[in-house]
Amino acid sequence: MNRILIGALGALLLASAGIFWWQGRATVASAPAPSHLALAQPTDSIDELPEADASDMIGPDLPQASEQSREQRRFDRLDKDRDRRITRVEMLAPRVKDFRKLDLDGNNLLTFEEWAVATGNKFKGADANGDGWLSQAEYATTKQVPKKPACKCR
Repeated sequence: MNRILIGALGALLLASAGIFWWQGRATVASAPAPSHLALAQPTDSIDELPEADASDMIGPDLPQASEQSREQRRFDRLDKDRDRRITRVEMLAPRVKDFRKLDLDGNNLLTFEEWAVATGNKFKGADANGDGWLSQAEYATTKQVPKKPACKCR
């Protein structure tokens, strides 16, 4: 008895859905556009151009990226798992490619641990509270100081 009742309710539901779907697909008859929306007829004075005096107009300033947003992007590049923490492994991951670039002959004379000492020390120095991860404030201390280009004076 229950199967019959459930089957009847299912069939009724499918039929109702079909009716609503069929009504939703009804098309609207296209009517001619109203006369006030009709395209303007070309005029004989095509050579005339509009004129405007823009000498005293000033456009908006260009947007500037704030230092905080740059620092946020820098932090997010290393925080791969998006847990708002940078582990030692996350900080060393981009360095693997650089190591392979340094070892051009592939003989592994420059070991990864020797090369990673600087990054490990940088991580330890930035991890002020020694908890094994960097917060955004701690990571901000690892930012490289931009090098000034050599003077090209005459």
